[in-house]
Amino acid sequence: MTQSPAQNAQPSGPGGGPRRRKPPRRAAVTSVARIAPRLVSVLVTGDELDGFTDAAPTSHLKLFLPPAGADRLLLPEQGPDGGQVWNHDESLRPVIRTYTPRRYDPATRTLEIQVVLHGEGPASEWAQRVKVGDEVAVGGPGGRFVLDEGATRWWIAGDESALPAVGTLLDVLPPAVTADVHLEVQDADDVIKLPSAATVTVTWHHRLDSGDYGAALEAAARSADLADGTRIWVACESGKMRDIRRYLTRQRGIPASQLVTRGYWRQGESNHPDHDYGED
Repeated sequence: MTQSPAQNAQPSGPGGGPRRRKPPRRAAVTSVARIAPRLVSVLVTGDELDGFTDAAPTSHLKLFLPPAGADRLLLPEQGPDGGQVWNHDESLRPVIRTYTPRRYDPATRTLEIQVVLHGEGPASEWAQRVKVGDEVAVGGPGGRFVLDEGATRWWIAGDESALPAVGTLLDVLPPAVTADVHLEVQDADDVIKLPSAATVTVTWHHRLDSGDYGAALEAAARSADLADGTRIWVACESGKMRDIRRYLTRQRGIPASQLVTRGYWRQGESNHPDHDYGED
């Protein structure tokens, strides 16, 4: 999931005024590993990560990266009203993208971020050249997902962009839960291990047409055996996510309260917002 938010946006706080955001925390890269040919695991750590909360499953963080060609990472400063103030040359403004915190170890202050390589794009290109010692910063975590601990059946679907989030969800499902998981990826090289204490059936769908994103997930939704009370979580290309959501709610009659849907990206856009739940 990626986003470049409006730099001067100031979300409202409880009293109607600007909400004070915690400044991004600086960290250094300690490890870079290919989980799959198109999925990179980046570990970062730093003293400023002390206090970074153990994020809820499927939550998100803001990843601040130096722009291409910059030899250092400059960050916005905190203004008196809680907003962010930029006092440097515009060419040095950091790239900001949204990712799922895959895991965080408070004992070592180590955070794992998994990045999908998708060709052109500042974050994808950074993930291809990143090395140990490089500096980043992270903001968050955030997100509104709350795990329904009473649910015993899950139907989960996502594409490559959702693999880290799906992993965080499967991590917390207890042994009494059964989960039917459908994942759409480019080909067999993208298949990874997704451990869970729950009883999980994972079906990997290989994209037959390189541009037909989400079609396999929609087909899986239309043929899904969804018992009453099944909790549903879907994250993929924004337009296809909406097709799946409309089908499930309008044709299958599934209450919207049983669904969480996320548009992590949108075909033809480079900076899709991180708050796309498809509820419009």
